[in-house]
Amino acid sequence: MQSFGEFIRNHRISKGLLLREVAASLQIDPSLLSRIERGSKRPLREQVIQLAAILKADENEMMIHYLSDRVVHELMGEKLAVKAMLVAEKKIEYLAKGKRKRK
Repeated sequence: MQSFGEFIRNHRISKGLLLREVAASLQIDPSLLSRIERGSKRPLREQVIQLAAILKADENEMMIHYLSDRVVHELMGEKLAVKAMLVAEKKIEYLAKGKRKRK
């Protein structure tokens, strides 16, 4: 399963874009983008949105990869991680329903 960094690297390469070109479009140093692609640095949410536009990738798909990596990073090594994620999923659904009712 691909990490977010691998996902964007594969998209960048498939589009024939150089790391320095994408970094310039993001207005970041190429070394920072390299660290993001290697997984040693996490991008900002806004950078993920910009990356989707630059790479002409589906923004929702890219955001899902980004958010899932954040969850994995937070819960990695926890014995109860999977159970906690199931409870969190139910909480998110519950809270989302509450917000829809208030509108």
